[in-house]
Amino acid sequence: MAGYFEEMGWTELADGEQPNHLLHMARFLIDFGMYEDNFSGEWPRLPPPASKETVKNLPEITIEDDDSSCPICLKNFQSGDKAKKMPCLHLFHSTCILKWLERTNSCPFCRFELPTDNEGYEAFKKEKKRAEQRKEDLDTLHNSMFS
Repeated sequence: MAGYFEEMGWTELADGEQPNHLLHMARFLIDFGMYEDNFSGEWPRLPPPASKETVKNLPEITIEDDDSSCPICLKNFQSGDKAKKMPCLHLFHSTCILKWLERTNSCPFCRFELPTDNEGYEAFKKEKKRAEQRKEDLDTLHNSMFS
């Protein structure tokens, strides 16, 4: 699993290096919605919460064996416990995953993203996917012409 700095796309400060305080102020303004949403073409904040409809429709299953644990609270499941099953097939205690999905739209274990109610974020994801597809198409075209 990626560490905090890799996941956020940041690097740690080197010995003797000072933090950029203006950058911290910019991140503060972005996180609190005091700056425009499309900052340099990247999503400026953490992903929004998962869609209420999607969360409501997560299947609840009964645990039959007690050899697994909840990846959020790390407590072992007991036989007969109720658990929520994410689309990525990971299991969580209902209270754990519902609190998590109120803050972000991804599985805390594998980062599989659920849909959100935020139209801006959904448009950003579609545009990012289209940009990746265009790059892949250009690479395929280039390789077919010059290989």
